[in-house]
Amino acid sequence: MVRMIMHGCNGAMGRTITDLVKGQNDITIVAGVDKYDGVKQDYPVYRDLDEVGEEADVIVDFAAAGAVDHLLDYCSERKMPVVLCTTGLTEEQVGRVSLAAEKTAVLRSANMSLGVNLLMKLVKEAARTLAEAGFDMEIVEKHHNQKLDAPSGTALALADSINEAMENRYRYVYDRSGRHERRDGKEIGISAVRGGSIVGEHDIIFAGKDEVVTLSHTAYSKAIFAKGAVEAARFLAGKPAGLYNMADVIEG
Repeated sequence: MVRMIMHGCNGAMGRTITDLVKGQNDITIVAGVDKYDGVKQDYPVYRDLDEVGEEADVIVDFAAAGAVDHLLDYCSERKMPVVLCTTGLTEEQVGRVSLAAEKTAVLRSANMSLGVNLLMKLVKEAARTLAEAGFDMEIVEKHHNQKLDAPSGTALALADSINEAMENRYRYVYDRSGRHERRDGKEIGISAVRGGSIVGEHDIIFAGKDEVVTLSHTAYSKAIFAKGAVEAARFLAGKPAGLYNMADVIEG
């Protein structure tokens, strides 16, 4: 049985993961941590990690960027594996993630969906064939009207996957409104749409002469991110120190 601490247990994703874990027989949440105590959970909830007394095998984090520094210190000191799902980290915090990974197992991914991470592998393969054949590449992402950042971290991660496969020969273009020139063959266009309650859609378009290939992923609820986080927790418990991602989970 994998024993898990839910960091940010009373937030939207924390509650979703809690509900998901209730139906599992090989993983359980032994404690939660959250500054907000307005939600009743079936496990003890603490305002600070240092207050937790329960034994655990892994921490799953869906809190706030401001809480990540203490989380990484806590996990480094105790050699506690951590699935780091919080986004919006500063460059300094990303550096701290790498340092923490020298002492404990840290899994960090731009998107916790198993489907999106499989898509990242597929776009690499597609780019190696289609980009080399002269296909143009464009990424269009759509999210709800409350999302603050654009483009999405997932769109950038998809672009990075393509660029990695192409030996980083491509540059990213986010806005064409001020440009009056033909498209450069060595660019990846990235467009963002914001509206309504769209959970998340990503289309990767490979446009060639007389044919178009599109790889797509649509998220219909946040449950897919919760499922990915739980799978990551199962994977990471007991792993040696190092920096992992969802590709490692998919490959087993």
